[in-house]
Order: sequence, then C-alpha cells, then structure tokens
Amino acid sequence: MNISIITVGKLKEKYLKQGIEEYLKRLSAYAKVDVIEVTDEKAPEELSDLEMVQVKQKEGERILAKIGQDTYVIALAIQGKLGSSEELAERLDKLATYGKSKIAFVIGGSLGLSEEVINRSNEQLSFSRMTFPHQLMRLILVEQIYRAFRINRGEPYHK
Repeated sequence: MNISIITVGKLKEKYLKQGIEEYLKRLSAYAKVDVIEVTDEKAPEELSDLEMVQVKQKEGERILAKIGQDTYVIALAIQGKLGSSEELAERLDKLATYGKSKIAFVIGGSLGLSEEVINRSNEQLSFSRMTFPHQLMRLILVEQIYRAFRINRGEPYHK
C-alpha cells in the first residue's frame, strides 16, 4: 500500500518532526508512506470571507496537483465522519482488499480545505470536533495510521 500525506505548509517544530519521523520509520515495515508538503498561501491575520476562500482555493490547487487520478482521497475535515482507531484500521484494510493501493490523506492549512479538495475526496474523516493545529494533525495522523496497521496485523498496541 502506498500512502501519501499531503499537507499545507512546512513543519518547523523540532519535536513534531521527531515524532513524525519515528512513526514513519515504524510504518516502513507495513507500507510506503510519503509526506508531501505544498506551500501555504501567505495571508494577513484579518481576512474577509472572500479572501479566505481565495487562500483556500490557491492552496487547494497545489494539493490537487499532487493527487493522481487513481488515488483514493481521504480529506481530514472537522465536518467529516468521526470514528475509532479500530474503524480506521478496518477502513484501510477494506481499501487494500478492494485494490485501492494508492491512498492520500489530505490536511489543509490553517483555514481548512477548499471546496474543490473536499469534492475530490472520496471521504472525509474527522479526528474530533475540536480544532487542532494542522502541524500537530500530521503527528496524530501518522500515529493513527501506524496504530491501524498494528490492529490489522493483530499486533499489540497500547490502548
């Protein structure tokens, strides 16, 4: 299985980089996982609704350019479907079973994802109704993907 994590912006925090690198190393035994960063759109703190849409559209264009035609897309979105770690594991297992070997998880920038990216996604996943920094979501996501593979292999993992 080839998994891409497409995300907006560069990761600056050393502690997050170290955590992500650790989980990516662990994941290498189960799947090929790539993190693809697209440039975030520079914007002032105060934005009108129109400016917010424009920023998300520009970031969305960069995201969509990284997604292949045959890629199954899971967008991380607050309004997405909530689920457990076991449900994510089952979902990944079913995707693999039915020949979906290319999966992309998409994490938007600080303003979220454009409508175009949401429309391109095959499903939307929410980790919580709370808002998390998109940089922190990378770490949470790679940990949950790792946990899913452990669950699917029947290997022990801390609950």
